[in-house]
Amino acid sequence: MFESAEIGHSVDKETWKARVPALREALLDAQYDLKEKPDFPVLILIHGFDGAGRGETLKLINEWLDPRLIDAVAFDAANDEARARPWMWRYWRELPPKGRLGMFFGSYYSDTLFDRAEGRAGRDKTDRRIGDILRFERMLANDGALVLKFWFHLSEGSQKARLKLLEKDPKTAWRVSERDWENHRNYARIRKAAAHILRLTNTAYAPWIVVDGADARYRSLAVGEAIRAALRQRLDRAHAHVARADAPPPSLPIDGKLLLDTLELDQPLAKDDYAELLDTLQARLNRLTRHPRFARHALVLAFEGNDAAGKGGCIRRITQALDARRYRVVPVAAPTEEERAQPWLWRFWRHVPGKGETAIFDRSWYGRVLVERVEGFCEPADWARAYYEINDFEHQLVDDGAIVLKFWLAIDADTQLARFKAREDTGFKRFKITDEDWRNRQKWDDYKLAVCDMIDRTSTTQVPWTLIEANNKYHARVKVLTAVCDALEARLNVGD
Repeated sequence: MFESAEIGHSVDKETWKARVPALREALLDAQYDLKEKPDFPVLILIHGFDGAGRGETLKLINEWLDPRLIDAVAFDAANDEARARPWMWRYWRELPPKGRLGMFFGSYYSDTLFDRAEGRAGRDKTDRRIGDILRFERMLANDGALVLKFWFHLSEGSQKARLKLLEKDPKTAWRVSERDWENHRNYARIRKAAAHILRLTNTAYAPWIVVDGADARYRSLAVGEAIRAALRQRLDRAHAHVARADAPPPSLPIDGKLLLDTLELDQPLAKDDYAELLDTLQARLNRLTRHPRFARHALVLAFEGNDAAGKGGCIRRITQALDARRYRVVPVAAPTEEERAQPWLWRFWRHVPGKGETAIFDRSWYGRVLVERVEGFCEPADWARAYYEINDFEHQLVDDGAIVLKFWLAIDADTQLARFKAREDTGFKRFKITDEDWRNRQKWDDYKLAVCDMIDRTSTTQVPWTLIEANNKYHARVKVLTAVCDALEARLNVGD
């Protein structure tokens, strides 16, 4: 991976002076074109050996470009907030929106590289993280992001000479720490781990650009030209018509029988029996979320269902049993302008709860394969790949210790119609019925097919769907509470 970066690249002063003005102008032109037509974001990752000029180059590129349009983030060791969540959470939070450049000084590659090189992670854990990275970067690319990854390289001898030179000059001595020398003593292990990681993550959609860091003029021009060329190529492509792969059209089973048709939606439960069960289940849930072992986990609940199926009622019966300081209800509606400027899962990643906390999503990431699919708010290729991305998202939560449950509340069309009319006739419930709810009824069969596809493609062993027969609201609430309590008891290994 690094042979070509060790042959002594350099640029003389005359060449530098001749090329820099035109390069700066071209970079600014591309940056302003990106701002004017914000079709995609640019993510630039800065990595490499200590002493290879990463910081100097990052500073110079910021000077050449308009810094007002750049989001530069330096990642150090994870803090307590980040350690309480999946390891990729803090990188999701800092992604640049469309029309802007984001520069990560250090990133998810730093975690993976140094954990491997310093013996905190074996080959299996390292390769699992590489898998997380590959899926993450593929999703960014599928969403249109331009991902540029730079590795600033130095040979072992060049690194030693560079550190000594910096340390000798009083003006730069502060830039050399004991950590830098420790990394130098670990050079062979870091290089070996880096070669393995770069080899496996050097993809067509997010390739690595290895830069010889020994000569300041060479590395600065190399990085600047790489950014200019990639950005200009993408801008020119974005302004042209680009054909996209389509998804296979949805189809009904040959016999027309769908999963939702097999549910017995009318489940009996009397009001008095419901009241007694509700008290018991809420007390049980309260005890479980106060159990010491719950502090090692997060609880994520996703509620989907037909309009007027009773999602809000189920959520209220859950929150009544929880400590208000430790849960959050996240209502999900159409994405805002801020959210549309990010990869589609970004708005859900930022609400991932920490350990000991609960997040309840009133509608969720499944809107991508339901309303966005049925109403044509995204391309078929986009909702078709979302099944895979959703499964990956949920499994990352589970791998980090989260308890994830997702509920589909099902009612029949006649029950929905009766509830719609009751809402219109009840003053304090009128806000719950909209013109959109009535329009959605016209696409009842389309939504039913989309729901069945969703369940088939995303009901996994780790995060299965729980289908709730919801014509009887009392039954629905009891079944949801029971499922949450059962899942908590199983994960915490405690009995009621």
